[in-house]
Amino acid sequence: MLRYLPLLLVLALWIYAFIDCLNTPEEEVRGMPKVIWVIIILLFGEVLVGPVAWLVAGKVRHAPAGGAGPAEWVAPDDNPEFLKSLKDEAASAKDGNGGKGEKDEKDEKDEQLLKDWEADLRRREEELKRRESEEDPKDG
Repeated sequence: MLRYLPLLLVLALWIYAFIDCLNTPEEEVRGMPKVIWVIIILLFGEVLVGPVAWLVAGKVRHAPAGGAGPAEWVAPDDNPEFLKSLKDEAASAKDGNGGKGEKDEKDEKDEQLLKDWEADLRRREEELKRRESEEDPKDG
């Protein structure tokens, strides 16, 4: 089993380089067109020249971002912008109409819509029960 390990490692590197090349956008490919890189990887994969060349020279590699930049994710409880937005929302809820405002109007509209749906559902259920009760004597 150990004698197959080098073959499996070469195959894994070959497959990785091939898939990496296919998934790389055209503007991030260096040196040659992407199609040529794919051909080099496929033709010279057994001797590791193609995959190693791709990994070393074929793709633009970006250095990892050092420090907290805008692209780095920050937990909400550590994010000052998020905490500020919570404070602003709480302050705006206290201001104006004793805490009532646009949100309460929307809630009232939603409640009224829900009541209308419930009334319609009750009406349909009663109609269905009435139809079923009319059909039962005919069946018997």
